[in-house]
Amino acid sequence: GYSVAEILKAAGHKVYKTQIINDRGIHICKSMLAWKRFGNGETPETTGLKGDKLVGNYYVIFDQEYKKQIEKLVSQGVDEEVAKQEAPILLEAQQMLQAWEAGDTETVALWKTMNEWVYDGFEKTYNELGVDFDTYYYESETYLLGKEFIQEGLRSGVFYKKEDGSVWCDLTDDGLDEKIVLRSDGTAVYMTQDIGTAIQRIKDYPDVSGMVYTVGNEQDYHFKVLFLILKKLGFEWSKNLYHLSYGMVDLPSGKMKSREGTVVDADDLIIEMSNTAEDISKELGKLEDYSELEKKELYKTIGLGALKYFILKVDPKKRILFDPKESIDFQGNTGPFIQYTYARIQSILRKAKIENTDYANLSLNEKEKQLIKQLELFPETV
Repeated sequence: GYSVAEILKAAGHKVYKTQIINDRGIHICKSMLAWKRFGNGETPETTGLKGDKLVGNYYVIFDQEYKKQIEKLVSQGVDEEVAKQEAPILLEAQQMLQAWEAGDTETVALWKTMNEWVYDGFEKTYNELGVDFDTYYYESETYLLGKEFIQEGLRSGVFYKKEDGSVWCDLTDDGLDEKIVLRSDGTAVYMTQDIGTAIQRIKDYPDVSGMVYTVGNEQDYHFKVLFLILKKLGFEWSKNLYHLSYGMVDLPSGKMKSREGTVVDADDLIIEMSNTAEDISKELGKLEDYSELEKKELYKTIGLGALKYFILKVDPKKRILFDPKESIDFQGNTGPFIQYTYARIQSILRKAKIENTDYANLSLNEKEKQLIKQLELFPETV
C-alpha cells in the first residue's frame, strides 16, 4: 500500500495515506477476556514484549481455551456446531462486546489500556519499515456512523430486519448472497464499521477522486459487498472505490494463521532478514573497514531492501512463498543486487570526479544510448 501511494505521488497525484485500525469488535474482546482470565496483570513493561505482540498472544490463548471448551461440550454429547456457538468463553466475549458498546466503565478502561499497547507496538514497527500515514481511522470511532446509515438503509429498504432482530442486505439479485450488517443483539460487525469508515473518509477528504483499499485477497468478497452496499445507499463516489487485492505471503513453514499463533510478525521477520543479511555479508567479506555500528545499519538496510523488493516484484494477485535467504542473493532480480548496483554506480561517479562535462558532445555507444532512452521512459512507466 505504501509503495502504491508513493507511485501515485510520483505520477503527480495528491495522495492521502490512511491507516484503518480495527480496534473494536469481538476479536478485541477475545484478547481482553483472555488477558483478564490468564494475564495476571502482565504488561509490555513486565514481559519485555512489544504491546501488539503481547495482545496477540492473548488472542491465541483465547482460541486455545475456546477449542478446549468445544471439545468438552462435544464429549458431553453436545452437537459440535452448537458447541461452537455456546462455548462459555465465547458467550462471555460476546457479553463483553455488548458491555463495551454500552460504555461500561471497566470494560472501556481495559480496552483503552490494551489498545494503547497495540498502537505503541504498531508505531515501532512502522518506524522500522520506514512507513508513515497522514491519518489514522479507528473503527471504534466510525462504527457508530455505520450504524446510523444502517438505520437509514432500513427506512429506505436497502436493508431488512429478520425475526431475531439482526439486520441484513439481500444481494442475491446482484449475484452475491445475503449479508448481515448488524447482529441480533444490536452490536456491529465488520461491515458496519467499514461502511462508517468509508463515509467518514469522504467527509474528511471531499476532494478525493477515488479510494484504494490495499487488503489481502482473502477479503475479495468482503469488498465486493461493501462497495455494492455503498452504491445501494446512494453514494455516487462508490464507483471510484478500488480493492487492490494481493496474494497472501507464505513462508516455507506454511500459511500463517493468527488464531493458531503461527503468524510470523513483521518484527521477527525484520530481525531475521537483518541476521540473514549479516551472515551472507560475512561470507562475502568486504566489510573490514566498517565499524560495528555501520555494519549493523548496513545489515538492516540490506535486509529490509530484500524483503520489500521480494514482495513488490511479484504480481500483487499471486500468492508469495517468501524465502529470506533467496531474497538476499546478491545476484539476480533481488533488492540487494539493485542496492549493490546503485552503490557501485555511486562509487564510479565519486572516483571519476566528473566536473563541467559537456554532455551534449559526449560520445556514446549503442548500449549507453539504449539505457538513456530506457531511463527516459521511467515517468511514463510509473
